[in-house]
Amino acid sequence: MSAVIGKTDCRPEETGFDSSRIDKLNERLEDMISRRIIYGVAYCISHKGRVIAYAALGKGCAAENDRPMLPDTVFPIASLTKVFTATAVMQLSEDGLLNINDPVSTLLPQFKEMPFSDIRIIHLLTHTSGLYPDGGCFSESAPKSSWQLIEEAARLDPGADWIAAGISAGLRRPVGSEWMYCSFGFALLGEIIARASGMNAQDYITDRILAPLGLRDSSFYPTRELAERMFYRDAEEKKYLSDIISGRTDPKAVRGDIWDSIPKTAGGLCSAVRDLARFGDAFVFGGRLDGVRLLGRRSVERMSRVQLKNIPDRCWGANEPDRQYGIGFDIRRTPWFSYSDRTIMHEGAGASSLDIDLDEQLTAAWFVPFDEGAGGWSSEPLYNVQNIIWSGLM
Repeated sequence: MSAVIGKTDCRPEETGFDSSRIDKLNERLEDMISRRIIYGVAYCISHKGRVIAYAALGKGCAAENDRPMLPDTVFPIASLTKVFTATAVMQLSEDGLLNINDPVSTLLPQFKEMPFSDIRIIHLLTHTSGLYPDGGCFSESAPKSSWQLIEEAARLDPGADWIAAGISAGLRRPVGSEWMYCSFGFALLGEIIARASGMNAQDYITDRILAPLGLRDSSFYPTRELAERMFYRDAEEKKYLSDIISGRTDPKAVRGDIWDSIPKTAGGLCSAVRDLARFGDAFVFGGRLDGVRLLGRRSVERMSRVQLKNIPDRCWGANEPDRQYGIGFDIRRTPWFSYSDRTIMHEGAGASSLDIDLDEQLTAAWFVPFDEGAGGWSSEPLYNVQNIIWSGLM
């Protein structure tokens, strides 16, 4: 299987990276494709601000064998969207339009009454609000998800308050007592962005993050050109993309239902690996890249610092007494990983990963859509791939 090679800035050795490890990376990825752990892969590795590896292998869609994965394949980044959302919140904090220690009720009045009044913006950013987490986090029976509650409220009243409906189940745990992965909290952060900035959250992220950094392959609403390069899994997704390409469907069209009101800030972005690596490099260089200011250096330091202390994590069968988490970024210090202690990262379901090692100035982004051999989720194309990439540092 031959890799499709994209344009790089230099040879890996010019930055102090062993190019033989890229060969090993491709070898392992090819093996995962042959074992049907993943359909294919696109990856981009940047070291010291220079792209040293940019390539793809395997299939560019799940349904067809003759469509190759390309380095610039576009894909839904799912929960990787959350790091863009957290960055937007920090920008607003820098501008004095909010403080992440503010009660959520400062901007969302639905949180003024107990048990919600103790929830602060930082709790949403760190998944410690106590709100019910994503489905599947726990095996025990639980109330309906926030999304189901919103759907039911909308059936009774098309003009229902989606925030009130989404929090109507109450809290699963006291505020600040447990780490529980809550995507709904990041939709709430989108509404906070909108109310603090006076802009739709998607427009704010586009205007203040995507456009200044030149992330042309990243959008909440795929253009015709992006749709032509997007990975798809089935006939339904292929038709949707074909309709965008032909002009029959406008991704920005208002549907006239409650979902139009809900920000897409928990998982609505699509992107490509080179864009993700460029976004990561802005953090590597203290919030600035190529003369563009994304954040101040102290905000980057704050986002990359562990925010929790002795907060347990029991999601998805974990039994972690002291979950380490930054602001919008995951921070993991376990035997799974070989990066330095100043590394921030996030996964996207399905799957993709963005890992940013601030000490080594190494950023890697990769898209590895799971095939049936993954059994739903697999650490191999995520954690093992990270270890291979970091092994190239000389």
